[in-house]
Amino acid sequence: MTDAVLNFAQFSQAVQENIAHVVIGKHDVVELLLVALLADGHVLLEDVPGIGKTTLAKALARSVDCSFARIQFTPDLLPSDVTGINYFNQKAQEFQFRPGPIFSQVLLADEINRATPRTQAALLEAMQERQATIDGQTMPLPHPFLVLATQNPIELEGTFPLPEAQLDRFMLQLQLGYPTFEEEEAILDRYERSDPLIDLKPVVTLDDLLALRQEVTRVHVSAAVRRYLLQLVRTTREHSLVVLGVSPRGTLALFRASQALAALRGRDFVIPSDIQALCPALLTHRIHISPQTRLRGRTPQQIVTDITEQVPVPVNE
Repeated sequence: MTDAVLNFAQFSQAVQENIAHVVIGKHDVVELLLVALLADGHVLLEDVPGIGKTTLAKALARSVDCSFARIQFTPDLLPSDVTGINYFNQKAQEFQFRPGPIFSQVLLADEINRATPRTQAALLEAMQERQATIDGQTMPLPHPFLVLATQNPIELEGTFPLPEAQLDRFMLQLQLGYPTFEEEEAILDRYERSDPLIDLKPVVTLDDLLALRQEVTRVHVSAAVRRYLLQLVRTTREHSLVVLGVSPRGTLALFRASQALAALRGRDFVIPSDIQALCPALLTHRIHISPQTRLRGRTPQQIVTDITEQVPVPVNE
């Protein structure tokens, strides 16, 4: 086992244990958030209110020593509220730039589907190009840059569903779910006297995080595993119940995410189970099925599960 893999294992354990001081359980969700962070992706958290999405985002940012900003998306939010504005400083007698919350390393876009499409589009360039254009001037965003967007799947009145182009820019779509009885009892004990998030300290330096992000690209993907990944993606495009399959951007996201997951699990090579573990969170929101298919009771989640079970898994000799 190489030193790099050991560093990944130490990184994963340190961050997981630190976040566990604030967020009880949710080990699998935290692991996938670390995958997105290392693979330079973004995450859409779709779940009901009050289960800890904002707390999880803050705990992650503090644990890896990243700057954090939060945007509460509302129908009257303007694109300039996201990116920032140039304003005239009367004292200095010149225009100055006031950066918006998008110029942070971890950005929580809370209830993103409540903003108008124009404001949602302000995130498109930033999420894909890692830059923002204000008044014709292009400015780079900090590294790393991770968008954690939330939306409530139940309350849809007054919302603007995310377009396919923006959904495709999220590497992962996750659900936290309600805690178990034991986990909720532990939450009461943990928060009985104070909020543990207040005293949460970083356990990883920013330099270490950036170095690990570079090291992820060196995780080996064999030719057989690469063909297996491509076959999974191509099957989503050829499936009889799928109207729109996974894009090449999704293929690249699955490739990078599998490298990050393998590293976090202590390996310097990808195996098929890494790819299978990522498919529900990475492929489901990227495929679109017809209304008739939905009326028959079929869901994108079920179709992705069927595909992962049908595509033959490569076996090492």
